[in-house]
Amino acid sequence: MFPLHTYLTDLLHLCFPHNCEGCGTDIVKDDQFLCGRCRHQLPATRFFSLQSNPVEKLFYGRIAVANAGAAFYFTKHSLLQHLVTQLKYRNNREAGYFLGRMMGHALRHAGRFNEVDLLVPLPLHPKKEHSRGYNQAMLICEGISEIWNRPVEKNAVVRKHFTETQTQQNRLSRWQNMDGVFAVERMEKLQNKHVLLVDDVITTGATLEACGSEILKAGNCTLSIASAAYTL
Repeated sequence: MFPLHTYLTDLLHLCFPHNCEGCGTDIVKDDQFLCGRCRHQLPATRFFSLQSNPVEKLFYGRIAVANAGAAFYFTKHSLLQHLVTQLKYRNNREAGYFLGRMMGHALRHAGRFNEVDLLVPLPLHPKKEHSRGYNQAMLICEGISEIWNRPVEKNAVVRKHFTETQTQQNRLSRWQNMDGVFAVERMEKLQNKHVLLVDDVITTGATLEACGSEILKAGNCTLSIASAAYTL
């Protein structure tokens, strides 16, 4: 005979079903975002543990970055693209927390980022953040911090100018479009710190380069970069 709490759990699951965000199966624990099979299918890069990985090479000769990496490969029509779309355009905040927690495990395991003092989400322009309701990079940072005990500093860097999406632009256009976009408003928060600048997807690195260049002006500041995904 099954205990009473088993029946209650089954009843709650029937009334309030919880499904995997990837495949839709209901064979998933209530505290899990993806089922085990979908988590296993995520294309991990292992860049956080690898020196001179493709993300770090993006910044060679452009900006002084101590370490950089991305957790997953981003390809079209993939589960990872679905999660990013849910995060950025479908108001699915849990997708951000989930990606952040996965990054937190990878960063903690890698060891190369142990000197990081604080996390800084790539800022959105207030207009875009108001429209979306949140900054997806901030949700990712909160997920990272939950697993990897590092504070999040969300007010030190601001985005001064609104820019349209850069998805269809080439590297030169992206770089030119980012000129003068970011500014550090609270230098004292970043001085003498090792900052990990966090974003959702990295393609050419132009946006992170522009923001990171401003962060390095804080004085005696070390910069590392991390993103949830890297576009092939």
